[in-house]
Amino acid sequence: MVSKPSIHIADCSCGLVNLVCRGEPVRSAICHCFECQKRTGSVFGVQARFLADQISYNGELTQYSRIADSGNQVSYHFCPRCSTTMLIKLSNSPDSIVVPIGVFTDHDFPPPSFSVYEQRKQGWVKFDCQIEHFD
Repeated sequence: MVSKPSIHIADCSCGLVNLVCRGEPVRSAICHCFECQKRTGSVFGVQARFLADQISYNGELTQYSRIADSGNQVSYHFCPRCSTTMLIKLSNSPDSIVVPIGVFTDHDFPPPSFSVYEQRKQGWVKFDCQIEHFD
């Protein structure tokens, strides 16, 4: 018996934009950089990276781009009505798209495999799962 590929659905807060991600993410990560802290309004961001051809979306997205600490361009694509970040595109990885895990309607993602920018992590943040750590 052939199993159906998994489908992950994501919606913005107001429902104007939705994503369909077919298959499993390439990886997932926790990011403690200052920009993820600002984007989420929390102490870190958690996101899943998919191949670009795994993702389709409906609705209009507004874009904001900036240059990251690495020197690469990061583009945030968000709902123009409620401002929920739906996609993140990285110039150094044009074949993939990053999706914040919090926008998905399902909650069965595996734990993130690594944590980055830990030099900017709040001292009280601890993880009890197996995860690689990078400053």
